[in-house]
Amino acid sequence: MDHVTRATEADATDPLRPYRDRFHTDSTDPVVSYLDGNSLGRPTAASIDRVTRFLADAWGGRLIRGWDEQWWDLPITQGDTVGRVVLGAAAGQTVVADSTTVLLYKLIRGALALRPGRTEIVVDRDNFPTDRYVVESIAQDRGLTVRWIDSDPRGGVETEHLAAAVTDRTAVVVLSHVAYRSGFLLDAAAAAETAHARGALLLLDLSHSVGSVPLHLDEWGVDLATGCTYKYLNGGPGSPAFAYVRREHHDGFDHPIHGWAGRADSFAMEQGYVPADGVRRVLSGTPPILAMIAMQDTLQMIDEVGMEAVRRKSVALTALALEYARDELRPLGVEIASPEDPSRRGGHVTLDHPGFRDITPRLWSRGVVPDFRAPRGLRLGPSPLSTSFLELVTGMEATRDEVVRYRRENGK
Repeated sequence: MDHVTRATEADATDPLRPYRDRFHTDSTDPVVSYLDGNSLGRPTAASIDRVTRFLADAWGGRLIRGWDEQWWDLPITQGDTVGRVVLGAAAGQTVVADSTTVLLYKLIRGALALRPGRTEIVVDRDNFPTDRYVVESIAQDRGLTVRWIDSDPRGGVETEHLAAAVTDRTAVVVLSHVAYRSGFLLDAAAAAETAHARGALLLLDLSHSVGSVPLHLDEWGVDLATGCTYKYLNGGPGSPAFAYVRREHHDGFDHPIHGWAGRADSFAMEQGYVPADGVRRVLSGTPPILAMIAMQDTLQMIDEVGMEAVRRKSVALTALALEYARDELRPLGVEIASPEDPSRRGGHVTLDHPGFRDITPRLWSRGVVPDFRAPRGLRLGPSPLSTSFLELVTGMEATRDEVVRYRRENGK
C-alpha cells in the first residue's frame, strides 16, 4: 500500500480528526503541510475570538477592576489547569509566568537554595542552548562546577550516563524530557530516582513534551519543571512559560528575582521582601495576562480528548514519517536522526542530510513548513490535534522532491 493511501485511510479512522477544523487557516497564504508544531503551534479559531473579546470586554470593559475579579490569580488558576491537564500535577504546584529562560534561572537558583553547600550542576551538552547558557551563567556567578554529560545527539541522556555524572556534591540535574534535536524521550522516573539517590534534585525542561507526551510529574518524583506554551499548547509567539515546584519544596524555595507579585500580601506595599506561601513565591512581576489567553482553548481540547489519545496519534504520525523516510528518503542519502523505537521518541523526528539548510527555504516556498536545526537536521513536528496524516505525507513527498533536486543540482 502506498503512503498516500495509508494516510488517507488513517485520516478516515482518526478519532481526533474533527479537532483539525477548530484551527485557523489563512487562505491568502496557503500552507499545505505545517510540520513545525514543535516550534510554534497553529492558533485555534476560538483563541482568535477569545483574544478579541478579551480586548473589548475584559480589558476594555472591566479595566482595572479585572485585576480583582480574575487577573491577579490567573497565574495560579491557569497553572492548576496546566498541571491537571498536561503535567500530571496536583493543584497548587504550577504557575504560568515569565519565559522558559527566566523560569529556568529561577528554578535552578531555587534548587541551589534547597541544597545549600552543594557545588555542582549536571547538564548535558546537547541540551537546548538556553538551558546550557543559564546553567553556565549561574555556575560562573556562584563559583560552581558544571558537570557535563556527553550523549549521542541522535539519542539522548540514558540512565547510566546520569548515574556516572551525579555525585554527592550535585545540587541539581537539568535535563530536557524530550530532546529538542533528536526527539529522544527521557525516562523521567529513572532520572528522578538516580538524582535522588545522591541527594540531588531533578529539574526538567518540558518544552518539547508538554501537550505531546503524557506527563506524570507527581508520580515520577520530579522536583522542578518548566516549559513553554507556544508549541503544542498553541499559546502564540512568546506566550508565557509555566513552572512546577513540588509541594514539599515550597517552604525552602527561594530565587533572587524578588518582585511584588511573589510577595506575601502584595498590595500591602510594605518594606522588605517576604515570600508568599506556596507556589506563588515563584512569581516576580505583574503577570502577562493578555499573553495567557490563547492557550486556554487548546487546554480545553486536550482535557476533552485526554493526553493518551493525543499521544497515540503523535506516535502514529511520527511512525508514518519514519516509514516514509526509510522507504523513500534513505535511498537518497537521508539519515534518520531520531530514535525509531516509539517508547524512546517524543512528538517529533529529525532527518539528516547535507542539503537540508538549502532545501528548507525551498520547502517553505511550496507551503511545506518544517524547520532546520544545524548542522544538517530537518525537524518534522506534526501536532496531533491540528495535523492530518495526509498533510504529513504531502510534506514528506515535497521533501523527497527537493532532495532529488538538490542531488541533481549538486551532483550528489
